[in-house]
Amino acid sequence: MRKNIVAGNWKMNTTVPEGVELAKAVCEAVCKEQNLKCDVVVGVPFTHLCAVRQAIDINKVGLAAENCADHVSGAYTGEVSAPMVASTGANYVILGHSERREYYHETAEILKTKVDLALEAGLKVIFCCGESLEQRENGSFKQVIEDELKDSLFHLSAEQMANIVIAYEPIWAIGTGKTATADQAQEIHAFIRSILADKYGKQVADDTTILYGGSCKPSNAPELFAKADIDGGLIGGASLKAADFMGIVTAF
Repeated sequence: MRKNIVAGNWKMNTTVPEGVELAKAVCEAVCKEQNLKCDVVVGVPFTHLCAVRQAIDINKVGLAAENCADHVSGAYTGEVSAPMVASTGANYVILGHSERREYYHETAEILKTKVDLALEAGLKVIFCCGESLEQRENGSFKQVIEDELKDSLFHLSAEQMANIVIAYEPIWAIGTGKTATADQAQEIHAFIRSILADKYGKQVADDTTILYGGSCKPSNAPELFAKADIDGGLIGGASLKAADFMGIVTAF
């Protein structure tokens, strides 16, 4: 059975003290919930990982880095490797986010390497895919998503895929206030599951968690999460306030 997951992606926000307080508030709220229907993860800047790990109960709230390097070690000033991330106590890493692809020119080959190194370090990977507004409007969006998954993930074994969570993020809906309708999101999630089934078989496809990312908030989360192939969310802006984030967590 695949897991429902709600993961925050704080991006480049909060100082370390602010982040610790936010993480504590989320963890305290999660611990008070008696019948949570999903796992909860916070994705934080590198600078926050150690402090946040100390501030939360890792059995209640998972911890994700927002990226990792495509090298294990060496003369790569400013980079943070997957083993370094794992050494902080984090158990997830977010890879392939559209902002990393666009602003930092991360290619499918770079992401393939990062995925491999993350898995080797014992991290679970939240792997992002999604289309731009132009690709949505010109009808190429399904091919774009398929290529992003095939080029960076489909060298993995079925066993390795058990440590991959996929996040569909329509780029045109990130931070814009626009949201894919629940039906639009469900269509893509079902499509992603179908190409996983073609590659790995129905069991792997059925067991893979697929999250929606793109202006998900407490008001629209229940409708999104009610869809058969939407297993939770990768939450940006709404993850920066504990009450808003928990409003999404409890949407299940």
